[in-house]
Amino acid sequence: MELVAQHVPAVIESLAPIVNQYGYLAVGGLVLLEDFGVPAPGEAVLIAAAFFAGVGHLNIFLVFIVGFAGAVLGDNIGFAIGNYGGEPLVKRYGKYIFLTPERVKKATNFFEHHGGKVIIIARFVEGLRQANGIIAGLSAMRWGKFLSFNIIGAAIWVALWSAAGYFGGNHISTFLRYQAYFAAVVGVAILTFIIYKVISRKRKPS
Repeated sequence: MELVAQHVPAVIESLAPIVNQYGYLAVGGLVLLEDFGVPAPGEAVLIAAAFFAGVGHLNIFLVFIVGFAGAVLGDNIGFAIGNYGGEPLVKRYGKYIFLTPERVKKATNFFEHHGGKVIIIARFVEGLRQANGIIAGLSAMRWGKFLSFNIIGAAIWVALWSAAGYFGGNHISTFLRYQAYFAAVVGVAILTFIIYKVISRKRKPS
């Protein structure tokens, strides 16, 4: 059955053929790929699938379950890459997902001090979401701790965007715009905090 609905927002319409052809597999697969660093429209497909669930073409509970499974598994693959592959692997291939050695070092230091909270927040920040698991693995965080926060973050993230797509309808573009503002504010806050910490350390007497 073709996934066609009247008054489909442009951001959803562009992904309709993917959801139409692959259904839940598109949700789980693309969310998984995006969450361990592969450039893929995981979040957008999740929202699109939820939108079509809202007009009766998919089951919203299955969209949530598949999206949640893909998010958790994807981040854990990223964690394994960072933990077992280490810095040599990231240095060699990190450039393809914009992970420069400088960014990795700053993010790793930040994770070591605020890992649990960052894992949850990172879900909603473009760039951090994709590198979240890899950086956590590089920071030598315990897998059990990472998994627990990862599950919480994934559940909140998938639930929020599933609800936005399901109930948002033609207002979904507004949700996405607010998410961009949120990501920008969080990104600036994290950068400011890192700079503050660096300056504070330099000012401390040796």
